[in-house]
Amino acid sequence: MQRRASLIALSALAAASLPLPAAAQAWPAKPLRLVIPFPAGGATDIIGRLLAQKLGAALGQQVVIDNKPGAGGTIGSDLVAKAPADGHTLLLATSSTHSIGPALNPKMPYDAFRDFAPIAHVANAPSVLVVGAGFPKGNALDLIKTLKANPGKYNFGSSGIGTYPHLSAEMFKWRAGGLFVVHIPYRGTGLVVTDLIAGQITFLMDSIVSAQTHIRDGRVRALAVTGAQRSGSLPDVPTFTELGVPGLAFSNWFGFFAPAGTPAEVVQRLNRELNTLMRAPDVADRLRQLGADPVTGPPEAFAKVIRDEHDSWKAVIQRAGIKAE
Repeated sequence: MQRRASLIALSALAAASLPLPAAAQAWPAKPLRLVIPFPAGGATDIIGRLLAQKLGAALGQQVVIDNKPGAGGTIGSDLVAKAPADGHTLLLATSSTHSIGPALNPKMPYDAFRDFAPIAHVANAPSVLVVGAGFPKGNALDLIKTLKANPGKYNFGSSGIGTYPHLSAEMFKWRAGGLFVVHIPYRGTGLVVTDLIAGQITFLMDSIVSAQTHIRDGRVRALAVTGAQRSGSLPDVPTFTELGVPGLAFSNWFGFFAPAGTPAEVVQRLNRELNTLMRAPDVADRLRQLGADPVTGPPEAFAKVIRDEHDSWKAVIQRAGIKAE
């Protein structure tokens, strides 16, 4: 009996000396799946692919990108909300899925605050107002005059109802004097750009991250950017504030999530690794070249950003009378 008691005591002592629970200590036990709730080629996809390879190297496991677009990012986000909370399924999401969408649509299939564990806020990116290269020359104020003189004649595209490009455009319409322009929702901004270039869409409020390639290639023209100051990647493009259009000094956030209930040790490890990545000069410089600003901080600070953005956009939605279509 004494020998058995000694063995039990030694086992308990050994277990107590473990720095992490067994499940967390074994993590990651297999490749991670990073769900991007938007199509390939968009801003979220570009940032996700930049970070996935480096995060995988830091963790010693491959991080596999899985694009699950649809319903303004809701389909992919819902998939992660319902995934096993073992730290092997992650989501890279934006204001569209966790701040704007829930403020616009009370019937979301997930609760943006209860069904996810915020991991890390990794970047912010302003939006840019773009038109097709074939659209009549002029600046953003000329476009506003054209839209005001022809209510209902022109349209704009977005990556879906309730997404950041949609609400950014609605904010532009409101702040530019209550423009009447028809909204055409798509499954991703890449699809909007195709029709924008073809002249079937008048304008798009796209992320600078995904719009830059098309701007450089001359397929679309940048007229104005959101944010408090000009973008370092588009220094010749004025802000809306400079043009006299107020209330458009905002940016879109990008961040990592896991399903609610994911072990705290796993969330903290991911937060540390992502913060380290965002401080790495090559990653930070690349993000800035793309038009995004790297961000670091604890999960608690990210959770506050999500809630504050939600409350801010909800007030705008109610004040402007914007409804889910």
